[in-house]
Amino acid sequence: MNLALERFGVWLRSIVVCLCGALGIVLADPAELPLVVSLLVPAFLACGVRLHSLRRPRLFPSALLWTLDAAVVVLTGLSQPALGGEDADVMVEAIVGISVVAFQYEWATRPVAGAALAALGAAVSVLGDVLSSPGQSPDVVPLVRMLIQVGLSRAAYLIVRALARAADRSAAARAAVRREAEVAAARRATEREYLATLHDTASATLLMVSQGAGRDWSWLPPRARQDLEAVSAVPGFETGSVDLAALLDCVPEGEGQARVRLKTHIDGPLAMPSGPGLAIFNGVREAVTNVARHAGVREAELRAWTEGDGVVVELSDAGRGFDPESVPPRRRGISGSIIGRMHAVGGSASVTSQPGTGSRVQWRWHGRATASQAGQATGVPRPPRAQVQHTADVRFIRGRLLYGTQLAVLLISLVWQFTVSLRRLVVHQDVYRPAWAQTAAFVCLAAVAVVGGVYLLRGRRIPPRVRWWSLGSVLAVSAVCAFTLPPDQSTAAPDWAFGVVGWHALFLLADLRVGAYAAFLGAHVGLNATAVFLSGAPTAAASAVLGISTIASCGFQLSVGVLMTHLLHGTAPAAGVAAAREEELRTRERIHEDMQRDHKERYRALTATTVPLLVGLGHGVLNPHDEEVRLRCGVEAARMRRLFAETDAVSDPLLNELRACVEVAERQGVTVSLAVRGRPGEAPVEVRRELVDPVAVILGRTRSTARVTVVWTARAVRVSVVSEDCAGDRGTGETDRTHDGATAAEVAVVRTTRGGSVWVEAGWSRPAACGVDLT
Repeated sequence: MNLALERFGVWLRSIVVCLCGALGIVLADPAELPLVVSLLVPAFLACGVRLHSLRRPRLFPSALLWTLDAAVVVLTGLSQPALGGEDADVMVEAIVGISVVAFQYEWATRPVAGAALAALGAAVSVLGDVLSSPGQSPDVVPLVRMLIQVGLSRAAYLIVRALARAADRSAAARAAVRREAEVAAARRATEREYLATLHDTASATLLMVSQGAGRDWSWLPPRARQDLEAVSAVPGFETGSVDLAALLDCVPEGEGQARVRLKTHIDGPLAMPSGPGLAIFNGVREAVTNVARHAGVREAELRAWTEGDGVVVELSDAGRGFDPESVPPRRRGISGSIIGRMHAVGGSASVTSQPGTGSRVQWRWHGRATASQAGQATGVPRPPRAQVQHTADVRFIRGRLLYGTQLAVLLISLVWQFTVSLRRLVVHQDVYRPAWAQTAAFVCLAAVAVVGGVYLLRGRRIPPRVRWWSLGSVLAVSAVCAFTLPPDQSTAAPDWAFGVVGWHALFLLADLRVGAYAAFLGAHVGLNATAVFLSGAPTAAASAVLGISTIASCGFQLSVGVLMTHLLHGTAPAAGVAAAREEELRTRERIHEDMQRDHKERYRALTATTVPLLVGLGHGVLNPHDEEVRLRCGVEAARMRRLFAETDAVSDPLLNELRACVEVAERQGVTVSLAVRGRPGEAPVEVRRELVDPVAVILGRTRSTARVTVVWTARAVRVSVVSEDCAGDRGTGETDRTHDGATAAEVAVVRTTRGGSVWVEAGWSRPAACGVDLT
């Protein structure tokens, strides 16, 4: 806004100086013409240099620009004695008056410099008046009028600036809210991808190790090393594009008895963003693993082809099939690794199967249909540059600027009407024919301002009917004042309406483009010109004076209308774009920082348990035939399943996480009974982790039978497990994990061993300061 105002001030002043100066040269006496030209031409050149400084501001220091601006008003003021007469006074007053107003915008960010130039302009105006009329006291009315103009200009700038700053602050606050939401969404998406990767790699590997005795484990070391590499990578930071056909050619088919032979029919190459490409690849890999585990066949068909602007991949088998609706929600292979991955990148995946008819899994991704998922599709998560949000930001900024400019114009209208115009109306009552018509016009104009001001101050837009009736009234005021005034007094001191009518119309038409306002000004000037020409054609000097007055009032008002249009339709969208780019950059940085931090925290949580197992299995240090190794793998598999269950939207998260651990134990042949007592309540996720972990450890080491009990009370919850034949005596050591200090202190774990039976209870009591019962 400040840049737009500076350019407006320079251009306005330069145009007025050149046009009015040229008309002043026409008014000059031939004998004084060389002197007038020698004074005004340097002023024209100074304006040209000032215009050039807008293009290359670094080449012109502020002191030089201030000197050029001062030179314009000084040279113009000194030309007044050379021109002589009242016509020269009109020209100088117009140039200096517009200049001191423009200075308030050119030097808006440096008010002292603008005030100094305004004071200099006032002094030069008085000096020129004294030199052109020796022996007469200077006329203070133009000086007072000039000071009013300067004060209104500065007040208008302060009003608009205050609203613009408020818009900036509000837009920043709205952007911060959106940024937090987008960062949270990106973190959730990354968390889902991480959990899916963990499910497909480490969790599946450790679960197979825990269930397998006497197997051929030759495939295990490279698989464990690949899993370790997968859990160490930061998800979501793949960039660029990939050839999906090349990726699908690398889908692992498994080893030994778990090998699935793939018949591939791929219409390649299939270039696509890396995010969706890797999501499809990982989903196909998990689907192939499911075929090996559950389909009962060792052959599947993999097809891929283009469809419109997207890609379709299909994996089918002729195995035993299943009912997709019967798959428990806690099973993550389909919901997380296949369907969830594609939803995260803006694609879709579907599973079609029936018992006895085989299965078919299909992945679809369409590039143009996923613009809102551009961040995931191109690699590093980015905030979605939704057009709706950007349009809302621009609309909000435009609304604030419109409100500020309307307030400023309303202030100018009322102050000018009840100071300058009212004085002229009262002083020149004897000039009007009739006087009551001019007074009625004044009252009508004031009523229009009051009605519009009431709507504005209430925060409401002026209704179209009220707007056009008011505009018609303003035009009627222009006609009445033009035709009830002597033609020779048009634009002179008695013509109080000529310079104020335009401000009222600008207030009414502020939200429209400048063309509508220009049409009104054209009608306004046309009415006054008609009134003048009906009494006879004016002389050249009179025409020049009329031109100067029109430029000084209507031309200035039109330029303000142009400025308002630029602010509303140029500056506001530019500010919205700049704010959107800044918001996107900040959001990207936040997402990157949070993802890095989250990954470090997740990996640190795995370093104490899962990572040592994968390292040992990958390098042959740990033997999968060893029962203790299998038991440790079972415990870690249960912990991971509990971690996956954290993201489920269920009414009882604690029971859901316990069931995930129970399910792992049941898949290992353990019979588990689960009982709940009391009304389930709420417990923080950190507390649930510490409550469930001892249960996961015992269940992972149980060979045959276990019993899990959850007891809720008003202020506490207890989770216990009884194992009839818990392998080994490592309960105290294996449950030593890294906890948050506050949480570890709140959860108390008690362990009792008798022969082969083990009883473990974890309890948590709500702090008394919480003030809310668990139930």
